[in-house]
Amino acid sequence: MEEQIKNALIGPLMSEGIVVDEVSYGVDPEEKVNTLYVVIDSFEKEVDIEMVVKATKIINPIVDELDLIKDEYTLDVSSKEKGEN
Repeated sequence: MEEQIKNALIGPLMSEGIVVDEVSYGVDPEEKVNTLYVVIDSFEKEVDIEMVVKATKIINPIVDELDLIKDEYTLDVSSKEKGEN
């Protein structure tokens, strides 16, 4: 499922200069809710809050259309921390 979602996101996000680094799905240990995590990066500039908001607006309808997640979940879009490999 994660790979299908990642593959569906790559093109639309790349057209905005946003790179999909990782997609994972699991239970948030603090919130105890199902969570779809999407980690983004950019080769063009540093990821800021505006880029995260833009990515979220692109990701939401794509994931909804794929309809791969049947349970309720939270979408968590964040940036890759610099210095990580």
